[in-house]
Amino acid sequence: MANNRIRAQQVRLVDETGKQMGVISLSEALEMAQKRNLDLIQVTEKVEPPVCKLGDYGKYLYLKEKKEQNPQKQKSGELKEIRLTFNISLHDMETRANLAKKFLDKGDKVKITLLLKGREKALGNFANEKINKFLELLKVLVPFKIEKELKREPRGFTIIISKNQHT
Repeated sequence: MANNRIRAQQVRLVDETGKQMGVISLSEALEMAQKRNLDLIQVTEKVEPPVCKLGDYGKYLYLKEKKEQNPQKQKSGELKEIRLTFNISLHDMETRANLAKKFLDKGDKVKITLLLKGREKALGNFANEKINKFLELLKVLVPFKIEKELKREPRGFTIIISKNQHT
């Protein structure tokens, strides 16, 4: 609702810059909007008195419609994958740990996968040690928490981690 369609006696006014103007009468708010060549827009009616904002009503409707059409995706829930191999060298492991640190710092979750091929599948203990070694290298760089425990899958091992926010 905007301008003369607002039915409240008093409104909590926010000006076009976002500054709180306080609770004022509707007539005073309409007069203020008219002086500035702006509309008085009722933002919410759930509170008493309702919150109104000074601004361009057409622009307000456009932004509201755009927001409803395209809800924002959560950026922090993105899952990045880092693949390790059975015969990975220590230097390559350090490089991937630095990459994982970048992902975690951005707020992404990281899925660490160690793929096993052929006869490597019989050496699960060795593969488990490789992942633990990688996690130790990563723990030095960035604090993290385990989202999903280390899991044996048909093609290898996977674990999902995210940045620990409490440290």
